[in-house]
Parts: sequence; structure tokens; C-alpha cells
Amino acid sequence: METGGSKECRELVCIGCPLGCNVTVELEDGRIGQITGNTCPRGADYVTKELTDPRRIVTSLVRVIGGELAVAPVKTASDIPKGLIMDCVRALKETELEAPVHIGDVALSNVCGTGVDVVVTANVGEKTKEI
Repeated sequence: METGGSKECRELVCIGCPLGCNVTVELEDGRIGQITGNTCPRGADYVTKELTDPRRIVTSLVRVIGGELAVAPVKTASDIPKGLIMDCVRALKETELEAPVHIGDVALSNVCGTGVDVVVTANVGEKTKEI
């Protein structure tokens, strides 16, 4: 006896490697079924992760007090849940660093309770004093 579950096909472009494969996944009652179109195993891994726990790296800028530049570029050290991106951006908007800052410095620890730090990705020296 067939219960007539809900079937759906979703198409995603894999970002696991530079090939950008068009991957198709069959979903039945929300569960992942057959995955096709990926040319490497990373495609199946990407689709599974994207459908069950989507995550992203966040890049932004933070203010630098007394720096030769007014801002420093930052990024999350690893991916965070996609649903927390805007909370992360709001937290970074309130973050200020004092010059000098260096690549790898932690701008914000444990952003949004994720266990992921936000790190500086470029050096910003101190503003030189005019004579």
C-alpha cells in the first residue's frame, strides 16, 4: 500500500569547487534522496549540507580608531549558520578596533555564540602624527 508521500526535485549550483556543477537532488517528505549532476564527491556533500544546515563565511569591515585607514576588512574564521548572518553583521557594526591591527587579529570572539571568531584580513597601521 502506497502512502503517497510528497516528492520534490531541487536544483542547486555546487560551490564546493570551481566546476560549479548543476546538481539535482530528489526530496521525499523532506528527506534527501538521489543526488545527481555532481562530478566529484564534494557536490553531494555540498547539497546535503546546504539542505540540512546551510552555512556561510561572512566578510565585512570594522572601524579602526587611530588608524591610517578608517576601517579594516574582516571575515569569519569558518562558516556560520546562514540564519545568523544578519546578527553577525549587526555585531560587527558595533565593533571598533584600535590601531594598529594585523592580519589574523581577532576582531570579535565567538560571534553570535557560534564558537567562530571574526579575524582581521589586512594590516592597518597607526595614523602618523603631523608635525
